[in-house]
Amino acid sequence: MVPLREVAPDVLAATSCVMQTNTTVVVESGRALLIDPGWLPDELDALAAALRERGLTVAEGFATHAHHDHLLWHPFFGDVPRWASARTAELAVVERDALVAALGSEFPAELVELMGRVDAGSPAFDVELVVHDGHAPGHTAVWLPGPRVLVAGDMLSDVELPLPFDPDDVPAYERALDVLEPFARAARVVIPGHGSVGSDALARLEADRRYLADVREMGESRDPRRANPGMAEEYERLRVLLG
Repeated sequence: MVPLREVAPDVLAATSCVMQTNTTVVVESGRALLIDPGWLPDELDALAAALRERGLTVAEGFATHAHHDHLLWHPFFGDVPRWASARTAELAVVERDALVAALGSEFPAELVELMGRVDAGSPAFDVELVVHDGHAPGHTAVWLPGPRVLVAGDMLSDVELPLPFDPDDVPAYERALDVLEPFARAARVVIPGHGSVGSDALARLEADRRYLADVREMGESRDPRRANPGMAEEYERLRVLLG
């Protein structure tokens, strides 16, 4: 894992060696809000140690959506409120067997038990939740108005193509981009669920729109993200959906 680093005032991020998965830490008066902590067991251990070294107390957690790599937790973080949108919290229960299976048989039992234990609600931090159905039902971006940081969940990635999962609803993804646009315009920093932390949120959003429009209208796209691991299959999948 890339060590925890400050990406904006009182906003920290760490990046996993798996799929460039990002953990976001929002700090207020020595209290920490953890957004999508993950994702390998040793990386969760390292995150816990980094928070301890900084003297930060985990106060709350938030999961942007109900996919296994965004619902994780660690015993050190404590038995504190862990929030999500209402739909995400529902799916974390209904789809628990599949989510646990996605972790793999080697995942430690104590971490499996903690995975997905979220409730519908909002953190008591200075954040705004932006709920939409792009990528997953009830998917939620987190807007930090003070530092103008957009924690985008699995949207606005510089390494992943738009992934209209669960359901395969491309119009819902496009509507989600419309919902995110004013926040992307205002953002100084964007933290995607997977990829690089950047200052180009609006450019990423426009690239996603262009990619979806090109596949719909012309049946193909030259988006350079197609060359990244796993994206060729997703590109062909979208061509079938829109074909």
